[in-house]
Amino acid sequence: MEWMEIDCEEQTRLIAAEMRRLLTVFRRRGFVVALSGGIDSSVTAALCVQAVGKERVFGLHMPDRDSSADTLVLSQSVSSHFGFESVVEDITPILESASCYRRQEEAVRKAIPEFGAGWKFKIALENVLENKGFSFFNIIAQPPDGSLLKERLSLEAYLGIVAATNFKQRVRKMMEYYHADRLNYAVTGTPNRLEYDQGFFVKLGDGAADVKPIAHLYKTQVYQMAEFLGVPEAIRRRAPSTDTYSLSQGQDEFFFSVPYQTMDLCLYGKNNGISPEAVAEKTGLSPSQVERIYQDIDTKRASTR
Repeated sequence: MEWMEIDCEEQTRLIAAEMRRLLTVFRRRGFVVALSGGIDSSVTAALCVQAVGKERVFGLHMPDRDSSADTLVLSQSVSSHFGFESVVEDITPILESASCYRRQEEAVRKAIPEFGAGWKFKIALENVLENKGFSFFNIIAQPPDGSLLKERLSLEAYLGIVAATNFKQRVRKMMEYYHADRLNYAVTGTPNRLEYDQGFFVKLGDGAADVKPIAHLYKTQVYQMAEFLGVPEAIRRRAPSTDTYSLSQGQDEFFFSVPYQTMDLCLYGKNNGISPEAVAEKTGLSPSQVERIYQDIDTKRASTR
């Protein structure tokens, strides 16, 4: 898609130069990067290596009990592939001490009273293309027998689940700054342009960083950079995931409602004053659906501010 095409070599040169400049401003020696096994953190790690060399990059793998089984394998493949030092910090004990999981379960039981040990869950946003009124969240839960239950979340239950879950991002960021202070390094943030623009991050959690190298790049462009920089293919093939709840969850379920490729084009159209009719031709959506996404972009921007 011509709207999304970038010169990856030039982008790498510019980003690496700016990262080196900022280190001199911060008077720091290198970069800490939290690795999730996803495309954004992997590209950020690769850019850190391009900027200062593998000897001045430190990676963190921070799974918890709800992390996907392949998360740690994929995240460690990045540090191994690019050759920088890293450590595993399992954050489950800290989250248990803060009663993260207990608080989550109490909030879930406001919607599904029988929820208990052995159950898994996720929350999912009603599709913005199908819902013409206010958007709302559902909870999807799986008891030990493998069946699925779906219930609409009350505002109280939704806020309780999110508030408890946000412990995870804030604990991870605390760990990043511990190692950054220990090493006299700067902390990198990994949001792409979609996430940065639309507020898909936790305040003072993954939204906190000293430098955000890919915040100007659309997700589609991050994938282009991943191929150019040699990010392992298994990560480039992996569908974007929040990897936050005990049930597997895509980012389109939780926040954007549509696949990132479509959302990229809609955000590009919104940013560049392109009509819904023109964007509809590129995305296969109807003009009215693009207009609905434009409205959702405005709503999320207001919340992000």
